[in-house]
Amino acid sequence: MSETTIERRRRLLGGSYRLFYDEPLEIVRGDDVWLHDSAGRRYLDAYNNVPCVGHANPRVAARVAEQMGRLNTHTRYLDTAILDYSEALLDTFPDAISQVMYTCTGSEAVDLALRIAARHNGGAGIVVTDNAYHGTSAAVAAISPSLGPGVPIGPHVRTVAPPLDGDGDAFAGRIAAAFADLARHGITPLAFIADGIFSSDGVVADPPGLLAPALDAVHAAGALYIADEVQPGFGRLGPDMWGFARHGITPDLAVMGKPMGGGLPIAAVALRPEIGAAFGETVRYFNTFAGGHVTIAAAAEVLSILTEPGFLDRVGESGTHLRTGLRALADRSEAIVEVRGAGLFAGVEMAVPAGRIVEAMRRRGVLLNASGPKGDVLKIRPPLTFTPAHGDLLLDALSDALEEVA
Repeated sequence: MSETTIERRRRLLGGSYRLFYDEPLEIVRGDDVWLHDSAGRRYLDAYNNVPCVGHANPRVAARVAEQMGRLNTHTRYLDTAILDYSEALLDTFPDAISQVMYTCTGSEAVDLALRIAARHNGGAGIVVTDNAYHGTSAAVAAISPSLGPGVPIGPHVRTVAPPLDGDGDAFAGRIAAAFADLARHGITPLAFIADGIFSSDGVVADPPGLLAPALDAVHAAGALYIADEVQPGFGRLGPDMWGFARHGITPDLAVMGKPMGGGLPIAAVALRPEIGAAFGETVRYFNTFAGGHVTIAAAAEVLSILTEPGFLDRVGESGTHLRTGLRALADRSEAIVEVRGAGLFAGVEMAVPAGRIVEAMRRRGVLLNASGPKGDVLKIRPPLTFTPAHGDLLLDALSDALEEVA
């Protein structure tokens, strides 16, 4: 990308829009797990979770094109497609979660979940983890400390350290203490929200069952448990469809987005019907584009692919292969502190600047990024069509990158 293009972007889009990499990429085409730049170079995409069934998936593209050529309008007319999809989606949840409401983005879904929860229990106090990210609307940015000091968290919000040590009981204790502090300041409990992989906190997956004590602590405080499935959901932690499933819990509400439409803007809140009863009785909800025909078509095809026999098993197998290779690298390199993750979501804590590794990998044709409050964790989160062979390409590049940086 030329300097002129970069300056033009800055002038037209403003300073808040950030680019990846010291030498930004101009991506012009995607194909499964590959991205192609304007110079014709191909990159292995080990970061983008939105095209969860692969970039430019031909089945999704064909279904979207067919629907766009026939009808695309809102949910104020009767339509069975949204009902068929809703049934298929809810079939992947525990029986207690049996209703779904649609939005366009994950941020909107979290915002809606908070509104539903408040109408149910009348609370206001929210507990999140120290470096959580849940979205960008005003209400949701206020519970997203990872956005930094320029976006302060709300006075109704308390943060707790994530369970990096894998101690679920201690984590639950911190949550209970946070709700008690809110109550001491006259703020009644509303909800605890977390993503089941703690992606912005540096990636925490183990042990399975880690979050069961947290659910008990949330309910004991009179609050609701909201599972943020935007990043761990839709098979990312395979073979489970949802991040909370690894921990054997059923949340009160679950929010989802990003991968849901394979690249189109559709998101949702799935919930226990009793939680949404008061909201449904007193609030008229309408969102022009949420649950429209084209995005539902995309989501339906994505879900059809994800639920094909063996698909999520292969996600789990590919993830295990990748993490095994990463741990073998860690045994040979002092630059790697720890490898964490589940399915095709890995976090590699580094003893050297993770940003330098990210840049070195980009030069080797592999795209990933960094996470964690100190930016010291490599975040590896490829499309779910990523195979062990792709993992080997990543591992070879990372081995070379570690030698360069060391």
